[in-house]
Amino acid sequence: MYPIHRNRRLRSSSSLRSLLQEHQLTPNDFIVPLFVVEGSQLKEPIASMPGYFRLSLDLLASKAKALWNKDIKAVLLFVKVAEQLKDNTGKEALNPEGLMQKAIGVIKNAVPEMLVMTDVALDPYSSYGHDGIVEEGKITNDKTVSVLAEMAVSHAQAGADVVAPSDMMDGRVLRIREQLEEASFHDTLIMSYSAKYASAFYGPFREALDSAPGFGDKKTYQMDFANRDEAFVETQRDIEEGADIVMVKPGIAYLDIIRDLKNSFHTPIAAYQVSGEYAMLKAAAAQGWIDHDQVMMEQLMSFKRAGAQLIATYFAEEAIEFL
Repeated sequence: MYPIHRNRRLRSSSSLRSLLQEHQLTPNDFIVPLFVVEGSQLKEPIASMPGYFRLSLDLLASKAKALWNKDIKAVLLFVKVAEQLKDNTGKEALNPEGLMQKAIGVIKNAVPEMLVMTDVALDPYSSYGHDGIVEEGKITNDKTVSVLAEMAVSHAQAGADVVAPSDMMDGRVLRIREQLEEASFHDTLIMSYSAKYASAFYGPFREALDSAPGFGDKKTYQMDFANRDEAFVETQRDIEEGADIVMVKPGIAYLDIIRDLKNSFHTPIAAYQVSGEYAMLKAAAAQGWIDHDQVMMEQLMSFKRAGAQLIATYFAEEAIEFL
């Protein structure tokens, strides 16, 4: 009761505010997404993601070393696959000499202690741009899951520490876990995109990897953004099937989902601050409408406050510089 209690006392100085701050950000919170492309000495700018690039393998090692020197412990790899290698079977995804497999090796050779996470999905390899095998205009579930499991084992064989299925097919976590166990990759983690929504925030990412769907949309496998309870069901099943980490994607518009999962499960939760969120902040800041660094940090802190333990973000390096 006022005046016995004056809440502002606890905010009266910078030192006191720092002492009482409930959540902190450190480099240990961040996962850095990296886009990889074939070629030599390539650092290709992505028009809709200012300051972000696709890197060829020969530049990937130096990038990994630079990130490690900034105390970043984890990267998440995505590849832009040459058009002539795309088909409807995911054959190139299983190539032991494929771009993803080579990228894993490059980073592990450059920085052995770096935690290498890999995207497990067929859309970069698909001639249709979908996350699964297409038959009669539909994305098949079980055939896709079989390929995804082989893909995950291929990544583990190349040296990946964490495989991250982002496809939202039913049963894929269980199948991946079973095949990793059969191949004696007992310690390979699965970070499942458990609550991945069919979102308009993915546009710049699809430009970066040339992976937009060639027909229709992804609403038969990615979640309806109007749904909340469904995220609990999807996440619970992934945990039961063997997921070590669960992810919510996109980020800012889904903080309620992160908090719901935090309240319900003890499994580590990752959030993905996606390309559209990155692009919007960059665009608004370029116009002078908002303070880039302050808004960036406020958004990143919101993930921690909501309950995420890991944050995949394109802002990681800038955030560390600010910190």
